[in-house]
Amino acid sequence: MIELINISKSYPTSELYSELNLRLNSGDKVGLVGRNGTGKSTLFKLILGEEHQDLGEIKFPKAYKIGALKQYFDFSEKTLISETALALSEDDKYDIYKAEKILFGLGFAEEDLEKDPKSFSGGFQIRINLAKLLLTEPNMLLLDEPTNYLDILSIRWLKAFLKSFQGEVILITHDRDFMDSVCTHTLGIVRKRAFLIQGGTKKFHDQILANEEHHEKQKIAQEKKIKDLEEFIAKNKARAATSTLAQSKVKILEKMDILEDINYDANLNFDFNYKDTAAKFLIEAKDLSFGYTKDNILFKDITFALSRGETVGIIGKNGKGKSTLLNTIAGELQALSGKVDFHPSCEFGHFGQTNISHLNAKNTIMDEIYSVNHKLSEPVIRKICGLMMFSGDNAKKKISLLSGGEKSRVMLGKIIAQDVNLLFLDEPTNHLDIDSIDALTNAIKAFEGSCMIVTHSEELLRAVCDRLIVFTNNGADYFNGTYDEFLEKIGWEEDDSTEKKKVVKPKRNKKEIKKLRALIVTQKAKATLDIRNEIAQIEELSLTEKNKKVARLNELQKELEKLNKEFAKKLDEV
Repeated sequence: MIELINISKSYPTSELYSELNLRLNSGDKVGLVGRNGTGKSTLFKLILGEEHQDLGEIKFPKAYKIGALKQYFDFSEKTLISETALALSEDDKYDIYKAEKILFGLGFAEEDLEKDPKSFSGGFQIRINLAKLLLTEPNMLLLDEPTNYLDILSIRWLKAFLKSFQGEVILITHDRDFMDSVCTHTLGIVRKRAFLIQGGTKKFHDQILANEEHHEKQKIAQEKKIKDLEEFIAKNKARAATSTLAQSKVKILEKMDILEDINYDANLNFDFNYKDTAAKFLIEAKDLSFGYTKDNILFKDITFALSRGETVGIIGKNGKGKSTLLNTIAGELQALSGKVDFHPSCEFGHFGQTNISHLNAKNTIMDEIYSVNHKLSEPVIRKICGLMMFSGDNAKKKISLLSGGEKSRVMLGKIIAQDVNLLFLDEPTNHLDIDSIDALTNAIKAFEGSCMIVTHSEELLRAVCDRLIVFTNNGADYFNGTYDEFLEKIGWEEDDSTEKKKVVKPKRNKKEIKKLRALIVTQKAKATLDIRNEIAQIEELSLTEKNKKVARLNELQKELEKLNKEFAKKLDEV
């Protein structure tokens, strides 16, 4: 359905692609992987026409519609439902049920529909953009990190939606579990070329590894052959009897396509420096409560103790207070009541969005590492920078020039520059690529100290967490068990991804379904024709005349909305 032919793209400082080729077929859902900086987001811009390739061609079918998730917010309407309905087509502009259905799927409640879209948090504003995108009914979705700022329930809903989406998808995400569960294929940008396989990320990386091993073996064999040819030529070119044969070997050598060395990507590979402690419990929290006002209590009377070597995950829907709890325990926010006692030997490192914003934009990466531990020598600081993939002159880059992922790595570098026995990690996987998340997961697992982590990554929760603090609609509770035990024993409230009792529909073939749906659409058109005509007539009136008809217009629109809902339900039941 979409084809990229011999695409080349360069910037003054680097070449991203050289003769990149890619063909996606109908229904393909592709996970796009590659280290940060390999050009994943640029590829989206080329497909959308926001940037242009230096060479090559991009082909689409006629009338093919591509939708991309916006990462910025530009809301003009006063209510959520009005803002979302802007994305409805002219034919569906009164079919508000469609907009409501998608908004509810993304975690909005009925009482949210009349709220100002600008009043929602950043995570929910991302969802508004996603709802508007889905309403345009695109043939292809381009999703760049769609799970950032979404909570677990919204991620599960999006996962289910994308699995059932009939068109094509290209997905960039740091969430390996999300990608593998949604995508039919994995696409990587490897040494400036596109490499596509059917299957998940593990199969992709295994194949890349096998290809590299094969390449290395071929290169060793070629180097031996070159050495043998050069030795033969050196021995025989001066002899009259063998000079002709030597010359033929020269021609073989000249025609040989020399295999290049593989330039391996730098890998994030590190451990947190553990400060020894004899403490049985590093933190003891008792009756901890917090709210920005007395009428807006986010959590109340939380009591728990964090054992040495234990990792506690803090989970729940967005806006419930997960990050606030972590910041309250870390002492960045003042609790309304209760207390937190740290063992005297406790030393903690804190990774969070607030900390990233505290990075000094004027500092270099080396300056930031040095700022947390003045005892470190320059060689040690450079070593830490290297572990965070800032080698050589890159260690002297200004913070102001760094991407979100690079700033996250600087924050991790600042933590490993200290000796700690407790980690506070708030959404540490945001902005990191898949390989960096693997390295972070391994570092947490290897850490001898304790950890409290806020995350929406089910993969990370399963890998590292021993206990949980779970935020629900009724507050927050301590759960003495792993994430899988939580799902088994309690599960998520209002989890749309879990299997619910469904009404058994009569089995029909595709032709019958198509026929029935066409019949319902025809019935809907007939049933709503008079109403739509009357609405159109009122809308053509002058402003003064229209004002006289406001009550009638509202009545008609409500009647139309009611009919649209009835027919939408009929379509769902087919």
